[in-house]
Formats: sequence, structure tokens, C-alpha cells
Amino acid sequence: MLELNHGFRVVDFHARLDPSDQAEVASRGRETTPEALERELHQAGVVRAVVSPGGRPRDEGYLRANNAVARLSVDRPFLAFARIDGPRDPSSRATARLRNLTAARAPHHTSPADIEQYAYDDRFHGFTLAPERDGLPDEETLDQLDDVGLPVVVRAGRAFPPAAVADTLLGREFPVVLAGFGGYPLDRELMAQSIDLLGDYDHLYLDTRYVRFRSVLERALLEHPDRVLFGSGAPETHPNVGVMEVLTLDVSEDAMRRAFSTNPARVVPALAPGE
Repeated sequence: MLELNHGFRVVDFHARLDPSDQAEVASRGRETTPEALERELHQAGVVRAVVSPGGRPRDEGYLRANNAVARLSVDRPFLAFARIDGPRDPSSRATARLRNLTAARAPHHTSPADIEQYAYDDRFHGFTLAPERDGLPDEETLDQLDDVGLPVVVRAGRAFPPAAVADTLLGREFPVVLAGFGGYPLDRELMAQSIDLLGDYDHLYLDTRYVRFRSVLERALLEHPDRVLFGSGAPETHPNVGVMEVLTLDVSEDAMRRAFSTNPARVVPALAPGE
């Protein structure tokens, strides 16, 4: 694929890096090595990318996968985020609320001690959380996330909509980045709700992963130009696709520059030029 020549400094806030090539082939039918991901990012003009592991078996946890991703990020243009999980059911069903009252961490779930260890390990710069897949951390673990203050990328959507994110996470101190405008898969109404929440929560940001509606992207960049972060969703989609979608929006170059570089560096200083 031809390299893009757009003149922007682009930082990708949402990419996946799996430590096991065999797991990648088995679950997705294709192999994506760190070298292949780095090459695709370069083709899109992306200079740095936030990476975290894909889903693991539910009883395995993410300690080994996180450490492997951090190791694979050394000497590459990657910043590792630790993926975390928890014992609580994120759904709004009454039965789930009852179960959550007595939910206890299993040995594989992320603990407050794990959060502290990740936060003070200079290999990690934040966290990712997919509640539908991995559950929600308990209150003690969320309190530790408050204490360390690193950003958390949250994969919201129909099973864990923006309103649920607001109820469980947005009252806390750490920055929250809603992947895909909180509307995966392609739920325009949920994306609009996420944009509305930007007016109420100063620590909330949205990344552009898999957002395919031009009007939604333009609205967010026009109304909240300091709260949108570019995220490609690589390697599921080539980062060229996400970059081109932003480049073809009817917004100013300054708004594009903020999404591509300035805003990500506000959330994670290590993404700034020269870092």
C-alpha cells in the first residue's frame, strides 16, 4: 500500500499488539507481527502508537500478555497500555446488580497491587478496559486507578453504553478515553450521547477508532476540538483508512492537528514531540 503524504504529525491512540502469533492466526485468521504493525503505521504517517493486547481466555488474566506487549514495544514507536479486567458484570440487568454486590476478585483479575505495579513501571503509560469482554474492576481497584491517575481507554458500546460509563467511571479522577466514541459497533445514537457527555466531564475524551460517520466526527471536532484523539483500530483496519477519514473531514487543519497529535500528547505526555 502506498505511503500517505499528509504533512501532519500523527499519533495513533488505539492499536492492538498481540504477543502470540499463533493466537492471532487462530482467532483472526491472519498474522500481525510487531514488524508488520510498525510497517503499516509508517505507511500511514503515524509516528507513535498506543498498543495493548487483544482479548485472552477469561480465566487467564492479562499479566503475561501485558508484560509481553511492553517487551515488544522496546525500540519500536509503541507505548504500552496494560489491559485490565475485573469480577463485576457491566450490564444493567437487576440480576447483574445483585451479583455485583458480592462479586469478589479471582486470582486472575486485576488487583490494586497490579495497578500500582503497572503505574510505577515506566514501560506502561495507561490502561485499557473492555467491560463487555473482561468485566469491571471492583471499587478497591478503581480507587487505586484514581490514586495513580493514568488514562484508561474504555471500550464501551451497546453492552456497556456511555450512560453506564458515566455511572461507574466518569465520577473519578483518572482520564477516560471512550474508544470509538462509545458507540461500537456503528451506533450513531450512542456516539452522540458520548459527545453530549463531553460537556459534563472534563476528564473525558473520545478516540476515533471505527467511527465511520463523517457528521459525527465533524460535530465532535467542531464542538470539542480539544477532546478528540485519533485512533485507527489497527491491525483490524489499516491505519491509512482512519487517517484518510480525518483528512477528508470538513474541519480546519488546526482541528485535525489537535486530533492527530496535540490532544493525545495532553493525555499522555510521552506522545509529545521529542519524547
